[in-house]
Amino acid sequence: MVYACVAGVFGVAQTRPAGGNPRQDFLDKLVAAAIERTNHSVKYVSEYVHLDYPGGDVPADTGVCSDEIIRAYRAVGVDLQKEVHEDMVKNWAEYPTKSKWRQAHPDPSIDHRRVPNLMAFFTRKGESLPITQRADDYSPGDIVTWDLGGDVPHIGIVVNAKSAESGRLLIVHNIGQGPKMEDVLFSWKITGHYRYFGPPSPEAR
Repeated sequence: MVYACVAGVFGVAQTRPAGGNPRQDFLDKLVAAAIERTNHSVKYVSEYVHLDYPGGDVPADTGVCSDEIIRAYRAVGVDLQKEVHEDMVKNWAEYPTKSKWRQAHPDPSIDHRRVPNLMAFFTRKGESLPITQRADDYSPGDIVTWDLGGDVPHIGIVVNAKSAESGRLLIVHNIGQGPKMEDVLFSWKITGHYRYFGPPSPEAR
């Protein structure tokens, strides 16, 4: 199903110099990777595809909303396919897959591409942030999920470009017309607000 998107005129916020804060540096790189995705032509194709594991992806010219999040994270060295699968194997009951899709066991070809699974993963492994109607509460690098209506989930990433009209930070997402950067933060009901920096380093485990 394809949904209309809202376009926005934007300006890019100033980029911080790297090196001062590793977590902020990670988010800056993630945002840059998300914005880079808007240069790609992607057809919205939601069919099941058997993927290699780890590092598997659907064809580069296809994908859904979650694939843009997966590709942005992969560009900065985080493989959500691997991270989600490993957590689901160990914590199957913490994910909605069995009840929602009547799935009997983890499937690394599809689990990480389902927004409800990403919501559960980011809640478990990242930071679950307040859901508000204040634009200032959302920062570049934050992951946001929505209900488009009729229990249809959607996901996007906040970036460091602002709408010239509203002053809000823009969202990189794919709602049916390929990856776009648009002023859609409050266009639908927000269901999740997260920040995820990737898995801890081996020394921190």
